[in-house]
Amino acid sequence: MTEDAETIERQIARWRAFVARGKAISGPDVEELEGHLRDQIEALAGAGLTADEAFLVAVKRIGSLSALSREFAREHSERLWRQLMLEAHGSGGKSPRSEPLVVLALAVAAAAAIKVPELFGIRVVEDKPDLFARNLGFFVLPFLTAYLVWKRDLGAAGFVRLLIPFAAAALLVNLYPFQPGGHTFILAAIHLPIALWLVVGLAYVGLRWRDSAERMNFIRFSGELFIYYVLIALGGGVLSAFTVGMFEAIGFQAEGFIARWLLPCGAMGAVLIGSWLVEMKQGVIENMAPVLTRIFTPLFTLVLVVFLATMIWTSRGIDIQREVLIGFDLLLAVVLGLLLYAVSSRDPLAAPTSFDLLQLVLVVSALIADVVALAAIAARISDFGFTPNRTAALGENLVLLVNLAWSAWLYARFIQGRKPFSALERWQTMYLPVYSFWALVVVFAFPLAFAFA
Repeated sequence: MTEDAETIERQIARWRAFVARGKAISGPDVEELEGHLRDQIEALAGAGLTADEAFLVAVKRIGSLSALSREFAREHSERLWRQLMLEAHGSGGKSPRSEPLVVLALAVAAAAAIKVPELFGIRVVEDKPDLFARNLGFFVLPFLTAYLVWKRDLGAAGFVRLLIPFAAAALLVNLYPFQPGGHTFILAAIHLPIALWLVVGLAYVGLRWRDSAERMNFIRFSGELFIYYVLIALGGGVLSAFTVGMFEAIGFQAEGFIARWLLPCGAMGAVLIGSWLVEMKQGVIENMAPVLTRIFTPLFTLVLVVFLATMIWTSRGIDIQREVLIGFDLLLAVVLGLLLYAVSSRDPLAAPTSFDLLQLVLVVSALIADVVALAAIAARISDFGFTPNRTAALGENLVLLVNLAWSAWLYARFIQGRKPFSALERWQTMYLPVYSFWALVVVFAFPLAFAFA
């Protein structure tokens, strides 16, 4: 037996002995986890990692054991275990006690930022909805970026670098002479937060965008934040309803306070609180996300298949109206989200399953629906010419088409055993900037091209 093999066996023996002491993990479970661990180690060693490196990375990928692994790290003083587990628990050596205070301060700052214009007599939410819409992202995303910069130890220089895109975007979007309520204005207001989310992503990955694993972590973070934000919003709705009811019982009207203060300030602060919860409770939500994916993938697959069958049966095309296009693109975006979560939560070394086949059916169905939508949009443009909405819809569906088409190809090759699953994972993470770049085009090029109409 080689020295590296002996090292790995000693490490695995200690890991197995510790894991077996856990009350929630039975003997067969330990056997199965050890099998996964050995598969990961073998693959990583084959990729050129040393024995210690392969073991550490493999253990880190066993997500269900994160709590046990951190406990093990505290009990053993070896440098390698502490490097892996304690850094994972507290990125950059940040004190767990100081982080809630930092997050709370930034959440309060984001909540207050939306009220700062009122100091100058400008009520942006009530009196200046256009001003509010074009600046919505700037009230919260810089504060979220500041939290991630602090969390990743990027320092003041890193924060300044990340603030430059925010400053440039804020300057341009507020200097543009948009027509209030115009098409290019609405498109810019919708797409600007999408473009700026890439800056948040750069902060999340610690400015290491070329790292595919970090990009996938950012995908997980984005989806998990959305889930937490929806849950917080639902709780906020219940709180608002009870507040109105209780104050009405004593003759006070609380609707004004809720509309002017609780909702706008809470909506901003909740982004920071949700982000912190994602960072602190990743294990819980990562268990939730795959469950949601497995529930909704069959349902959305059924909806898309029935939709396509009905369209063929009735020989009816898609009605290309703005509201219909928005709803249709949202449906395709949800399908893409289901694909992303399925990719992010799947063991890349596991063999294809029936769920992978279902995912392929979902992607192919979405691809066909996207082609049908593109044909309808092209026909509409041919008859009535280009408008901001039609051009935006055309571009967005083309962006989705490329992603869905190549994803379907890679998924099919994986199911056939001709491509590794990691190829699909890399494709999804590499394609992320395309969405932000297209959003930038819509925000800053469309108003010029269509004379701010």
